[in-house]
Amino acid sequence: MTRRTDAHPRFDRPDVLAPFFSTWRMGTPERQRQAVDAIARTWESRPWPAEDLRGYHVYTGHDGSTLLHHSQWASEQAYEAFVKTHRQERVDEIDTAVPGIERLALNRYRRYRSATREDRAGAVPGCIVIVEVEFEGPDPERQSAWVDAVFEALESEPDPRPGGISAHFHLGTDGTRVLNYAEWESAEAHLDALAAPGDGVGSATPQWERVQNWPGLKSSTVSRYDHALGLVPR
Repeated sequence: MTRRTDAHPRFDRPDVLAPFFSTWRMGTPERQRQAVDAIARTWESRPWPAEDLRGYHVYTGHDGSTLLHHSQWASEQAYEAFVKTHRQERVDEIDTAVPGIERLALNRYRRYRSATREDRAGAVPGCIVIVEVEFEGPDPERQSAWVDAVFEALESEPDPRPGGISAHFHLGTDGTRVLNYAEWESAEAHLDALAAPGDGVGSATPQWERVQNWPGLKSSTVSRYDHALGLVPR
């Protein structure tokens, strides 16, 4: 069966080899809430669809419009089997309850590197910050090299911003994307970090300047979310 959980996803699970992230545009906070409720009803009224689905989490965007979905799969093949047998009935029920959902993208990733502040291990995040980076054309070596450069900048940071808990970097399987799922104590802590001197949450160091001006870097977006729904097998 399916059960609800308030626990946030774990990113160090060795049995999660195919993490997916997708985004829906709902338009208003009311429609955000309606969609979360519809997802919960639809999933909780059915058996858990696949042994190889480890967890499914939904987040409401602070923009009042978007929903972020994160599913943790053992393999891409397990997800494809779910699409063939269980996905459409769930989609139909949710769309009936909340018509007009705009499904923007479903992107497939592999987790590459994570970091958690030692003094914040076990802290419950009050805000999830999603940083999405896109490069000009597929280049897996560039993806991982850029993340490594971010870690070098973090390790050499002279003024670490308070409020950050952890960061989990994922490489898109298409070779063009990187997604950082960052856990913060609160949205205010993240906003304060952005307002501090420097570009982004880092100081004005050569290491951060290298990250921000990486060859082939096409775009970078930052979005804040609240964890709204967690679903796991009973």
